[in-house]
Amino acid sequence: MKIAPMLLFLQDAHSVGLEICGGTTVTETFYWDLNDRTRAFTKRLVAKAPKNYPNQAHASAYAVTLHYLKTAQKIGAAEAKKSGRNAVAKMKSLPTDDDAFGTGSIRADGRGEFPAYLFQVKTQAESKGEWDLYSWSQKVPAEEVLHPLNDKCKFPTT
Repeated sequence: MKIAPMLLFLQDAHSVGLEICGGTTVTETFYWDLNDRTRAFTKRLVAKAPKNYPNQAHASAYAVTLHYLKTAQKIGAAEAKKSGRNAVAKMKSLPTDDDAFGTGSIRADGRGEFPAYLFQVKTQAESKGEWDLYSWSQKVPAEEVLHPLNDKCKFPTT
């Protein structure tokens, strides 16, 4: 049996250390070294805050803010300010695309539809640097990650 924590941020593994966390299985929707886009996103952030690499919470805040700004640009700032409900409905109707998660969408319940990934925390011997903490194990498609929408829930569309 392997224990997999429900939530382990990159900074947790970094601060606790690979001698303790090494070999732990974690799930993440974002890892800085996942692909070229996540590395580019991380490079921009680390240039401003060099002592801390982004985790999935940072990436989520970035992605939702960027998607809102793209939506506001599309519908106009005045319309976005006038009705938050309309802005959110429009956000749900537009595809998402950013360097943290790539392409995706927002479901009726407001959840982002993105894949999740299984990683294993590297051991000290495997790590090639201070923030080289995870090795990729498996990609889990968004439709397998999110619970199904409940037909009894009526989400507003306007």
